[in-house]
Amino acid sequence: MLISKMAAEGGGKEMNEIKTQFTTREGVYKLLTHSEYSRPNRVPFNSQGSNPVKVSFVNVNDQSGNGDRICFNVGRELYFYIYKGVRKAADLSKPIDKRIYKGTQPTCHDFNHLTATAESVSLLVGFSAGQVQLIDPIKKETSKLFNEERLIDKSRVTCVKWVPGSESLFLVSHASGNMYLYNVEHTCGTTAPHYQLLKQGENYSVHTCKSKSTRNPLLKWTVGEGALNEFAFSPDGKFLACVSQDGFLRVFNFDAVELHGTMKSYFGGLLCVCWSPDGKYIVAGGEDDLVTVWSFLDCRVIARGHGHKSWVSVVAFDHYTTSVEESDPMEFSGSDEDFQDQMIHFGRDRANSTQSRLSKRNSTDSRPVSVTYRFGSVGQDTQLCLWDLTEDILFPHLPLSRTRTHTNVMNATSPPAGATIITNTSSNTTNGNNSGANTPGINSIATTLPRSNSLPHSAGTTTTTANNTNKASSGGGISSGIMDSAIATGVSKFATLSLHDRKERHHEKDHKRNHSMGHISSKSSDKLNLLTKTKTDPAKTLGTLLCPRMEDVPLLEPLICKKIAHERLTVLIFLEDCLVTACQEGFICTWARPGKVVSSF
Repeated sequence: MLISKMAAEGGGKEMNEIKTQFTTREGVYKLLTHSEYSRPNRVPFNSQGSNPVKVSFVNVNDQSGNGDRICFNVGRELYFYIYKGVRKAADLSKPIDKRIYKGTQPTCHDFNHLTATAESVSLLVGFSAGQVQLIDPIKKETSKLFNEERLIDKSRVTCVKWVPGSESLFLVSHASGNMYLYNVEHTCGTTAPHYQLLKQGENYSVHTCKSKSTRNPLLKWTVGEGALNEFAFSPDGKFLACVSQDGFLRVFNFDAVELHGTMKSYFGGLLCVCWSPDGKYIVAGGEDDLVTVWSFLDCRVIARGHGHKSWVSVVAFDHYTTSVEESDPMEFSGSDEDFQDQMIHFGRDRANSTQSRLSKRNSTDSRPVSVTYRFGSVGQDTQLCLWDLTEDILFPHLPLSRTRTHTNVMNATSPPAGATIITNTSSNTTNGNNSGANTPGINSIATTLPRSNSLPHSAGTTTTTANNTNKASSGGGISSGIMDSAIATGVSKFATLSLHDRKERHHEKDHKRNHSMGHISSKSSDKLNLLTKTKTDPAKTLGTLLCPRMEDVPLLEPLICKKIAHERLTVLIFLEDCLVTACQEGFICTWARPGKVVSSF
C-alpha cells in the first residue's frame, strides 16, 4: 500500500515537472534559457486580474542581419526589444522602447509589416478600456489615439490587426461583440458615430458610418452573441475568420461582407483561431478543451483534437513543417476553380520553400494530394500540444462496399445554396435535418472513422460510458441520445469525452480551470452560457453539420503534449528556426528547432 502510494506521488511529481525539451519525428526541440525575454528585473509578474501577455514580431530588414524585433505586454507595461532568437542571449537591460500606462492595460498589438524599416515601424496597441493607439517604438512617437473618448466602443479590445496588403486600414474587435474598420488617416470625430445598415445576415450585421465627411470607423460589424474573442485573415487576405463567446466560428468574405460558413463549438465559447498556410483549413480552440479543424472549401468539421485539460488559448499552424504538394482541383465539391488554382500554387511554393522533414507520398499513388499540416496549441492547463493533420484525416478512404454520397444538409445556417457537401454515408441519422435515406445503421460508424495518432478502441470503457450516461446528460444539458449512440458504436471513452468525465476532471489537482482569464469570472461565464442557450439551443446544433457528434468525426491525439510553464500559456508563434511561447507570468520562451541551436550558446 505504502509502495503504491509513493509510486503514485512520484508519478504525480514527474507529471508536474516543467519540460525544457521535447522530441518529434523531426528531432529534439530545446528551450534556450538564455533567450528568455521578460521584464528587465526577470521577476514573475503577479498575473491576477491582468490581461493576457501577448507577443508580436516584425522584421525591419536591418543591414546587420539582425532585423527581428519583438513587442510584448506585461500588466500595464509594453516592451520593444531587438529579438536575437537562437543566435544570442537576450539583453533585457536595453529595451528599444518601454511604456507604462495608467488607468488602462495593453491587451493586444500588431505591427504593419509592409511599412516597417530600420528607422520606423507602425505598431497598433489595443487597450482594456477600448482605445487603440498607433505608436512608433523606434522613433518613440505616439502618432494617434483612436476611440480616445470611448464614443465608438467602451469595452475591452480583444484583437487588433492591420488589413493584409494595406498601409492604412486596420480592424479592431471588442468584448462587446463588435468589430470596427479604421483608417489611420481619418479622425474619429467628437461625437458618437451614427450608423446606417449596409448588410445583414444570420447573426451578423454590418453598418457604415453616417457623416458628412469621412471619419472613423469606416465600418461597424456586429457578430454573434457575447465577446468577439479573436479574428484572423486568410493567407490571401480575402476572408476573415471570427470566433466568439457564443461558441461560433464565422467565416466572412471580407470585401464582399458576406458570410461564407459557420461552425459551432462542442460547448462553451471559442477563444482562438488560425488558418492553414494554403487557406484550406481553419483550426479553432476554446472552452471545450478541444481543437477543431474546419474545412474552408467543404464548410464542415473534419476533425477534433483532444489533449488539453483546460481551455485552449492559442492555436497556430507551423508553416515551416507543413508540407503541401499539388492536388486535383476536382477533389473539392462546390469550390471556385480560380481560388483553388491559386491555393494549389501557394501550397506548391510553400512546400518548395520549407525545410520539411516529413515524408511525401509517391507521385504514383492514387490519392489526389500529399499533405501533412503541422499545427500547435497552448492552453490554460500550461501545456503545449503539437498536432499533425494527415492524409487519412483529410481524404478518408472508405471500403469498396461503401461510397461517398452527395448530401445537402439543410438547416438554419447551412452553406450557400448550390454548394454540395461531401459527407460520409455513415453521417448521423438521429438529426431530422439529414436527408441521407440509404444511410447504414449507426453501429457501423466506429469501424470506418480514421483516427490519427489515436488510442485503440477498448471494449472495457463502454460500460463506464454506459454507467455515466444519465449523469452526463442531466449535467451537461445535452440529450442522452449522444451517449446512447456512443454506447451503440462501442466508441472508446476517449472518443466520447463524456461530460461526466469532464466534471470529474474539473476537480483534479492538475486541472487549471482556476487559471482562467482574470476578466472572465465564473459568474459572468455562467451568464454568457445562459444567454447562448436561449439564443441557440445546443441540442438543436449537435449532430448537424454545424456541430457533429464526437463519434462522427475523427479524433486527433497530439504528437506531443508537454507542461512547459507554471502559469497559463497565452502565446504560440512558429518562426523559421524556433517556436516562441509565453505564459501569464511574463516570460517569453524560445524553443530552438532540431539542429538550430547555435554552438556558441
